[in-house]
Amino acid sequence: MVTNVIGLMSGSSLDGIDMVDVDFYHDDRWRFEIKAFDNISYDEQWKETLSQAFYYGKERLAKTDIEYGIMLGEETKYFIERNNLRPDIIASHGHTIFHRPDLGYTLQIGSGQAIADICNCITINDFRSEDVEKGGQGAPLVPIGDKLLFSEYALCLNIGGIANISYDNNDGIRIAYDICIANQALNYLSRQEGLNYDECGFMARKGNINIELLNSLNYNDYYKNKNPKSLGREFFESVTLPIFNDYNISTEDKLATFAEHIAIQTGEAAKGCDKGKMLISGGGAKNTFLVERIKKNTGHEVIIPAENIIDYKEALVFAFLGLLRKEGKINILSSVTGAKSDSSSGKIWFPK
Repeated sequence: MVTNVIGLMSGSSLDGIDMVDVDFYHDDRWRFEIKAFDNISYDEQWKETLSQAFYYGKERLAKTDIEYGIMLGEETKYFIERNNLRPDIIASHGHTIFHRPDLGYTLQIGSGQAIADICNCITINDFRSEDVEKGGQGAPLVPIGDKLLFSEYALCLNIGGIANISYDNNDGIRIAYDICIANQALNYLSRQEGLNYDECGFMARKGNINIELLNSLNYNDYYKNKNPKSLGREFFESVTLPIFNDYNISTEDKLATFAEHIAIQTGEAAKGCDKGKMLISGGGAKNTFLVERIKKNTGHEVIIPAENIIDYKEALVFAFLGLLRKEGKINILSSVTGAKSDSSSGKIWFPK
């Protein structure tokens, strides 16, 4: 039986809403076919709102949750109409405002009820909370998709606002965790030069690695800690940004140095997996300079997939998480998050 699911994803780099419509079916293994996809860029008002919501009070944040859910619902409805789709489920990651599993909370806004009502379709969201309540990191969630949808790769590397890795250990148990801040920092630096991002790493390629800055970036207990572990915007705000501010060097040098930081930490993370094919997805897969540095720092064969997988893999996997949740199957692995047990997680909303 084929189930059609729309997946919605908004990453911490604020590059917009990824939407993907996918047919899933299962024979000897899970298979998928992407039917439609799009990226809806945020206007300046939504960029400002989502960036500043980190500092909002409870009442304003609750209002923003509903307003953002309405916007997601309207954009999804347009997506459905444009592509003549008939989804069985909508699965929405929402936009992360807080992620502090160490303190027992996480928050992704975007009212599921609003999406369900506007699209007249069962909607599933809030995939992380249950895992955090069970003592887990609530992240990363993509590894179940890596394991079941992309099993031909030894490991999967996603470079979004945060870089994360996923692979099976020698016992066949999925291991995954956030490696380091990635596009959050690269895009922040690019904006200092009036650009949304460093296309293909052109600016970074012009820069020189500053060894002192590189050492400062690499010297943090997080990189020594064993998984499971995860990162949020809080790490960028409290750790990475102050380090940048301590160095009065060119943006190009900072970009080159931070790309090297990502590559080094990726190399360290990849040591846990036997040599094989490494699938790279996320916006960072288009940063040719960064990919070159990652190749230099790992012994794996790097595979850059088709562009719709690069851009929409996370949205694709959240669509898959929604399907698994609707069927009552495990969609979050405790081996990845450190929770007390696996979960079939996500809140289900029915149209009123």
